[in-house]
Amino acid sequence: MLKEPTSAYRRIEVQPQESGFGAEITGLDLSRPLPAETLSEVKAAWAAHAVVAFPDQPLSLDALEAFTLQIGPFGEDPFIKPMPGRPNVLELRREPDETATNFGAGWHSDWSFQAAPPAATILRSEVVPPVGGDTLFCDATRAWEALSPAMQRLLMPLRAVHSASRPYGTRGVFARETEKRTLQIISSPEAEKTQVHPLVRTHPVTGRKALWVSPVYTVGVEGLTDEEAAAILGFCFKHLTQERFIYRHKWRPGMVLMWDNRCTMHFAEGGYDGHLRVMHRTTVAGDTPV
Repeated sequence: MLKEPTSAYRRIEVQPQESGFGAEITGLDLSRPLPAETLSEVKAAWAAHAVVAFPDQPLSLDALEAFTLQIGPFGEDPFIKPMPGRPNVLELRREPDETATNFGAGWHSDWSFQAAPPAATILRSEVVPPVGGDTLFCDATRAWEALSPAMQRLLMPLRAVHSASRPYGTRGVFARETEKRTLQIISSPEAEKTQVHPLVRTHPVTGRKALWVSPVYTVGVEGLTDEEAAAILGFCFKHLTQERFIYRHKWRPGMVLMWDNRCTMHFAEGGYDGHLRVMHRTTVAGDTPV
């Protein structure tokens, strides 16, 4: 990782990945409220790098919730049962004897089927298995900027159709699942509703555009036939997941990770069968994509 110039930040240290996508932030204690100036720098680094990791932050659930609220109000997490007494915290637990596919094993931007999808997802590692479990992120901003001007003109006016039907619908992946799963998932007819968003999204803070679709939640393109939409979306998915746009995050115990759903997709890798993995997750409310 490259260390940013010391003049960029006064209260935190930021070590970005070589591409600039993804960074590690040190020099602060998330178990206490961040002073306004420090919080401002954290948000600036998050806007600049989209995925930011805070190592050595063994937070209590109270502290995790408090840090989340410093970033913004809680978002809504549908179709997954939250922790008892913690309506805004999901425990992503996979026991050593589970054989079901690991949760999040598909490229997606969290809850993009909502009218106002979450701006941020925050994930804290409680128990990290000795193997596997990496989280992959793709930089949808650089992916957009790498397209030819002609392709950008083609995609710019399109509106994508998002739905939770494939994973969470009454006939979705989880409804058909037969393997044991500790995480309590709720299949519902509500998941079969659709929401239309711009296929190219403009970030409300940076003003940069991102190619904003995903294989899990994007089910069509408004005004196009299924075949036409499949051709365009298939190209977008292949383009987004090129190695040059990917950051692979490797977890360590007591780490907090925050990513920007407005300009990224992510994919949770498995590879830790036979080992316990426990993570705690919150979301930060977002706005209507434009």
